[in-house]
Amino acid sequence: MPDLGKLSPSQLAQRCDPAQFAFADTGELEDLDESFGQQRAKTALEFGVAIRRDGYNLYVLGPPGAGKETLLRQVIGRQAAAEARPDDWCYVNHFDHPHKPRALRLPAGRGARLRDAMRKLVEELLATIPAVFDSDEYRARSEQIDAEFSERHDKAFATLAEQASAQEIALLRTPTGFTLAPVKGGEVITPEAFAALSADEQHRIEKTIGSLQELLAQLLRDGQRWRKERRERIRTLNREVASYAVGREIEELRQGYVDLPDVLAYLGAVEHDLVENIDDFRRGSEPAPAPMPLADAQAPNFRRYEVNLLLDRSEPDGVPVVYEDLPTHPNLLGRVEHIAQLGALITDFTLIKAGALHRANGGYLLLDVRKLLAQPFAWEGLKRALTTRRIRIESLGQMYSFVSTISLEPEPIPLDVKVVLFGERSWYYLLFALDPDFAELFKVAADFDDEIERTASNEGLLARLIATLARRHALLPFDRGAVARLIETRARDVEDSERLSTHVQSLIDLMTEADFGARRAASAQVGAANVDAAIDAGLDRVGRIRQQMREQILRGSVLIDTDGEAVGRVNGLSVFALGGQMFAKPTRISATTRLGDG
Repeated sequence: MPDLGKLSPSQLAQRCDPAQFAFADTGELEDLDESFGQQRAKTALEFGVAIRRDGYNLYVLGPPGAGKETLLRQVIGRQAAAEARPDDWCYVNHFDHPHKPRALRLPAGRGARLRDAMRKLVEELLATIPAVFDSDEYRARSEQIDAEFSERHDKAFATLAEQASAQEIALLRTPTGFTLAPVKGGEVITPEAFAALSADEQHRIEKTIGSLQELLAQLLRDGQRWRKERRERIRTLNREVASYAVGREIEELRQGYVDLPDVLAYLGAVEHDLVENIDDFRRGSEPAPAPMPLADAQAPNFRRYEVNLLLDRSEPDGVPVVYEDLPTHPNLLGRVEHIAQLGALITDFTLIKAGALHRANGGYLLLDVRKLLAQPFAWEGLKRALTTRRIRIESLGQMYSFVSTISLEPEPIPLDVKVVLFGERSWYYLLFALDPDFAELFKVAADFDDEIERTASNEGLLARLIATLARRHALLPFDRGAVARLIETRARDVEDSERLSTHVQSLIDLMTEADFGARRAASAQVGAANVDAAIDAGLDRVGRIRQQMREQILRGSVLIDTDGEAVGRVNGLSVFALGGQMFAKPTRISATTRLGDG
């Protein structure tokens, strides 16, 4: 066997010469605006963010801490500058079908104005309606209607009384109504006097009373009809007065939304409902401040005129970028909350709450794929929303018959969102292989490189990255020796002297620990010695098992021969990876031989 010879230290580790850098410390370097070693991923992100087609959502592949979200936000920030703010969305009452609230779309900022205007409308009507119905004009017209029907009623009964009197019959009012009785000499005949009359006279009186009773019964039926006509005329008068009072307020409100047909239709429905329920306002009740609890069964329900502002885009913060840390089904697609009242759970449209898809609508939604898949029904709910391009708020309890409480069916909201999933490569390949919908919905993959070629140019970029991170995290400047030592750790992490690791978080952690040591030593800069001390301290913190294995060899508990020769026995190294550290343990490798069957 040829002798391979020994490897020199220069062959095992490629050192970075601090003299190659022209700066004294990182304070002299400019920030690194471009991504470090992620040109492929950056190009994919720019493509995925810019294209506006169904199914072109993104899956960002790479280990945690690779700088995926930072680069994505940079790309989105540049793209968002050319995009307009998305619209506001509100839920309002559907007066014909209250269990199906309507969704209203308004330009950014106008949803809050509609909500405030509707609250002001209710307050104004609560003040003006009682005054209108207490006016002299309304009272005069109402009394005129009452007088007309009273005159008709009295005249009809007077006519009947005259007819009865002409036939010696009296029309008498009793506590239970009216009755007819024979009279003689102006006095009502007693039962005894009536019995003393002849049979013919009794028959005549009974026949006369029978005919008059038919007239009385008809008159009583007419009286019921007249009372109904009176109530209808009073209602007509009330509607006329209410339409005048409400119409002025609604017309003023309409002027601000002439360009929004859906809002005008809603205001028309509000006007009709206000007129039909004007008695609620005649009581002069004060509206409860919003948000207010559900009204009890006896109180007027002014909540039906509220506007549930689901999404308020009045703040000029541009296109929304939402990261949902707990992507449960309700947190993604919204929910309908309930209030316990008199032992029952009840709800209305004001208790509809937005989910992450609502908040990100018109922008970008960022999700960790591992957290998403860990939540029941969340993945299927997200796929359904992306496929139908609508956000439908559904109660899981209602869908699967877990509960039987009163719930709502809110009108779905159109969805225009770019979803970005973050996850490791194994999740991407599993979803691609096992879920046929995945490839249709996430057509853009941005694969982050774990390493980059080690060249003088890339080492210079890495030095600028170190300067950028130091300023971003308020760390001390790193001198050229510390930068060179950090570059060497980047090669050590990928176990290749000709490559550099692109993992950003591990670099930040090492820089932070080196900065801690430099500050403790009251140094104005971080030097190479601080970096080495941080590396050694990190290894020592997790080095208990490695130290115990070494002690076992030194104490003879584990026998490893390092001198001489032995047949069928060699020494090797077993490499362990535990808790973010790697170390080797000497191991005896023995060979056992025996006779075979041949």
